Amino acid sequence: MLQTTQKHVFLFLICSTLLGSCTESKGKRQVTLYKNYCASCHIAPDLDALPKHLWESKVLPEMAARMGIRNPEKHPYMNLPFAEQAEIIKTGIYPEQPIIKLEDWELLKAYILTMAPETLPNKSLVKNSKELEQFVAEPISLDSAKGSLITYLKHDAKKNKVITGTVRGSLSEFDIQNGNSTTIGRFGGPISDFAEINGTRYTTSMGQLLPSEISSGQIIKKEGDKNVSIAGLLHRPVHTLVHDMDKDGTDELIVSEFGDLKGKLSLLVQDEKGNYRKEVLLNQPGTIRVLAKDMNDDGKDDLVALTSQGDESITILYQKENFQFDVEKAIRFSSVYGSSWFELVDYDGDGDEDIITVNGDNADETYIQKPYHGMRIHINDGNNAFEEKYFYPMNGATRVITKDFDADGDIDMAVLSTFPDYGNSPEYVFVYLENKNADSFDFQAFTIKDINMGKWFLMDSGDIDKDGDEDIILSAFTYGFSPAPQKMTKKWNESRVDLVFLKNKLINN
Repeated sequence: MLQTTQKHVFLFLICSTLLGSCTESKGKRQVTLYKNYCASCHIAPDLDALPKHLWESKVLPEMAARMGIRNPEKHPYMNLPFAEQAEIIKTGIYPEQPIIKLEDWELLKAYILTMAPETLPNKSLVKNSKELEQFVAEPISLDSAKGSLITYLKHDAKKNKVITGTVRGSLSEFDIQNGNSTTIGRFGGPISDFAEINGTRYTTSMGQLLPSEISSGQIIKKEGDKNVSIAGLLHRPVHTLVHDMDKDGTDELIVSEFGDLKGKLSLLVQDEKGNYRKEVLLNQPGTIRVLAKDMNDDGKDDLVALTSQGDESITILYQKENFQFDVEKAIRFSSVYGSSWFELVDYDGDGDEDIITVNGDNADETYIQKPYHGMRIHINDGNNAFEEKYFYPMNGATRVITKDFDADGDIDMAVLSTFPDYGNSPEYVFVYLENKNADSFDFQAFTIKDINMGKWFLMDSGDIDKDGDEDIILSAFTYGFSPAPQKMTKKWNESRVDLVFLKNKLINN
């Protein structure tokens, strides 16, 4: 999206639209404008979340367009094909007539520009890392092609193979033991997810990689030798959870349709004839990942979903009967955070699920190193009320894996950045946080000096070398979606490195 993918090319290649806002006012009129226009549907970013020039050149023109105020410099349909224009018009995002008085708009705009800072503080990186010695990096080439365009990555623990999907729709599995790569199938667009359950394969293709309102994604189901596209065209799906929600022996599919201006979380339910009906669970753009877990101990699996555009949030959908859900926002973030990933884990060992999030998707029009990017630990009070207890600042953080990598009984973190500061701190593309004291949230950060042999985009983990400890896998995506020194970009484009295995030496030490 990025997951991005995290807006997300998966997450993250996909451009996010900032709605912008103000959080302070210097008079009753500004307060009224703020409440009515700036914070009505999402948490508004602080005025100091972006520098003045980005408010003026990027965010405010988009805000104006969403309020029906247009000018030649910022027209919502500019340079777009007719089909795309038609789909955007259907969304109703951009009113044909202004919904705010022009004098009120000028007042609000002037206030924002007066209060916004010239620059952001440079506090987005804690440079106290040591060199990582617990893991050794081993580069892997999957083919002879230069560059790498991997959009899906997963370690299959049962087969001990690495599954990869590409932007061109090729799905393959890499045998770690013999070094051979085998094609599973070829599909019509960027691969964003894959699952094989009880002999049935589900392949998710995004359709459109770049932001679009045109639905061209699909899920291809394969049983035996038969491939079938189910549920029709989907709006840029980036994640598909295959799970038996009602425990009747038949799997349902919960699809994160990231979309663009519009998006949704959808439930696909199979009937007796094998057809799928689609129900919308969340009508929200930027839906990027969903996990199933019984969050209230009632015996039914609930859904925990991350949305990453506009109303950036973690939402819990409590399952009732007949696929009905009670929806509750558990965590909300500012609309500029760039939420990219989350994990459910009982961090403090008290029997309930805590939430680890990373914020750092920077694939939008406000690219700048942001001090609020990083990894956050949200502790559950036992009633699914979450409090942020720890923040590790990290430029462009987009993935996190929570495992006991050193087998000492607590949770460590592996954090990946798709948008690091390559010019000044290139080693902070990957950070391993060793948990020194879980109660006091004391972590030691480790980095790898020569990690940038590839432009890393996705991450997974597993016991790759079958020695009993947890290893880490990174995959490369040499697509020009984030600034980097020309020398580094040239190196990536000429490289044949597709993966890097970070082999854990814990058992061997």
